[in-house]
Amino acid sequence: MLDDFFVRALVAGVGVALVTGPLGCFIIWRRMAYFGDTLSHAALLGVALSLLLQVNTIVAVGFVCVVLSLLLLLLRRNNTLSSDALLGLLSHSALALGLVCLAFMTWVRVDLLGLLFGDILAVTRLDIALIYGGGGIVLLVLVLIWRRLFAATVSPDLAAAEGLRPERAELVFVLLTAIVIAISLKIIGALLITALLIIPAACARRLSASPEQMAVIAAFAGAAAVIGGLYASLTYDTPSGPSIVVAAMALFLISLVPGAQVVRWMNGASKGDRP
Repeated sequence: MLDDFFVRALVAGVGVALVTGPLGCFIIWRRMAYFGDTLSHAALLGVALSLLLQVNTIVAVGFVCVVLSLLLLLLRRNNTLSSDALLGLLSHSALALGLVCLAFMTWVRVDLLGLLFGDILAVTRLDIALIYGGGGIVLLVLVLIWRRLFAATVSPDLAAAEGLRPERAELVFVLLTAIVIAISLKIIGALLITALLIIPAACARRLSASPEQMAVIAAFAGAAAVIGGLYASLTYDTPSGPSIVVAAMALFLISLVPGAQVVRWMNGASKGDRP
């Protein structure tokens, strides 16, 4: 019989995976992996803010990630630095500032390893409610802007010519990413969030025939990684967050096996089906 904390971990992890899978597809298509890293590093600053103001961690992390996303978009419009330089600047600055703030708050004890690598076994029912509530909103908005965001991903100029407003779609996308990272922090940790966004989507890309298929397969691959990683952690007494990432990596390696491409062939995939 599984303990309650393990069941809560399974439910929370699957909830996060169902959201990070589809969103991670756009991160891969738009080549924004470093953007995910930037927001995940900024999550530590949000944790420091939550401890200082005594507010919910997910809310504080989400606020910091949203502010950082908007700041990035504003700086990109100035064209003073390249996107990768801006991401590197914001990423390391936010991470360092968060660690310095935590060091000054000597009256609180912080599990730094838990923040960096996650502590999914400690999730509460409130965390699960926030994960499914926030995740449901993210998926609903993603479905509503799917056409515009996909068009902007393939060709921003063409999307603008068709009146789809690619800038607005990009703004909504970065805000959705910020929310997902906020609700994922406790599950997988600041340093491993990007892995859950990228690896299942990369696995799904090799097995899918269309963007929609890739999003669905990525969600199921992420959920499978969570379940497999948690059971491996329970069996071998390994850290839960890293175990989930290792399970996701194992699924990706399986997708590289030539026999796995039969699935894609059966779906009628071609090189021009996706961005």
